[in-house]
Amino acid sequence: MRNENSFTDVFSIIKGVACAVAVSLLGAIVFAVLLRGGLLSDKVLYPINQALKSVSLIVGVLLFIRGEKGLLKGAVVGVLFTAISYLAFSAIGSDFSLSWLIFAELALAVLVGGISGILAVNLTRVELERF
Repeated sequence: MRNENSFTDVFSIIKGVACAVAVSLLGAIVFAVLLRGGLLSDKVLYPINQALKSVSLIVGVLLFIRGEKGLLKGAVVGVLFTAISYLAFSAIGSDFSLSWLIFAELALAVLVGGISGILAVNLTRVELERF
C-alpha cells in the first residue's frame, strides 16, 4: 500500500513541476514578445520574472498536489522547478553563471511552493467534505 502512495506522490510532484515549467516557459515567451515590441521597459524585467515564476509554481502545485504533506510536496516542487527553470533559461541565454540571486529564487520557490502545497491539500479536503 505504501509503495502505491509513494509512486502517486512522486508522480504528482513530477506533474506539478512539469506544469510549472510549461506555464513559466509560455509566460516567458509572452513576456519576451512584450519586451521586444517595446510595450514594457527593461526595468520591470526582474519583478515580472519573479512574479511569473511564482504564479507558475502556484498553478503547478494547486493543480497536481493532493493527499497529505502538502508543505513538503509543494517545497519539493519549488526546489525542482527552480533547478529545472534555472537550467532551461540558462541554456536559452547561454549563461550558466551562479549568483546569489539563485539562492534567493530558491528560498522564494520553497516558500511559495510550501504555502501552495498547504492550500492545495486543504482546498481538496474542504471540497471533499462538501460532497
